[in-house]
Amino acid sequence: MTQAIRTPFTGRAAASTTRATRALLACGAAAGPLFLGVGVIEGLTRTGFDFTRNAISQLGLGSLGWIQVASFLITGTLVIAGAVGLRRTIGRTAGGTWAPRLVGVFGASFLLAGVFKADPGAGFPAGTPDGPATLSGHGAVHMLSGTVGYLVLCAAFLVLARHFTAQGRHRWALTYRLLPFGIVAGFAASAATVAAFTAAASLGLLALTAAAAQLATPTPTTRR
Repeated sequence: MTQAIRTPFTGRAAASTTRATRALLACGAAAGPLFLGVGVIEGLTRTGFDFTRNAISQLGLGSLGWIQVASFLITGTLVIAGAVGLRRTIGRTAGGTWAPRLVGVFGASFLLAGVFKADPGAGFPAGTPDGPATLSGHGAVHMLSGTVGYLVLCAAFLVLARHFTAQGRHRWALTYRLLPFGIVAGFAASAATVAAFTAAASLGLLALTAAAAQLATPTPTTRR
């Protein structure tokens, strides 16, 4: 009778896994800057687009809309990859079960928003009547996916705050407890100005970038 002996997961295999995990976290960290960078460049160069009146999502319309659609799809894929990296990094710690799942759902919301485009309105694309957008079926799905996605991201930040507390990163924990309030306030203010929505969405994406970058740096001890 023989008995299988498990060898410790060390050496090159462990190093390779660490590199793979960091690469996944890097994907999650890159998602926000990529999406916002594409949005800013397009917003400044597309005829008729005005950041004070139009949402970045509307850049998915028109002859060059495929660029923003691709940005949605790539961003969603990167966020999901980052969620896998989170699971590998914090999966067995406080908040390690739900934070990756919630971030993964946030990434999926970008994929859905890329497939179902926003409605034209407020003069964009060029030639569109200067008025509020008429909500269509695909526009409703786009709006719903974004709303649910960011609410889920807020929940992920609260779970990450629990993880940061357990790790003794109290400033990070406080920050990620407060972030959801800023994001929700920005969404609420979007009824008055689209710029508030854009700012809130940008805050969420950049906060996710910061979290992924921070979690890629292990702490020497864990507080329970």
